[in-house]
Amino acid sequence: MATPRSKKSKSARDMRRSHLALKSNAVMECPNCGEIKRPHHVCSECGYYDGKEVVVAKKEEKADK
Repeated sequence: MATPRSKKSKSARDMRRSHLALKSNAVMECPNCGEIKRPHHVCSECGYYDGKEVVVAKKEEKADK
């Protein structure tokens, strides 16, 4: 098995790992209800996507029962 001839410095190790950091998720405000949602996803609060209601909202289902 191959082994390194000398120890990698902390700087070299950290530079190698620099792209492994977690990136923050993109978020936007829902134009219909103002809640925070992910772009290109249906709003979980109001059920709207691209100005149209695609999913019946959770709050409305509970009100009907």
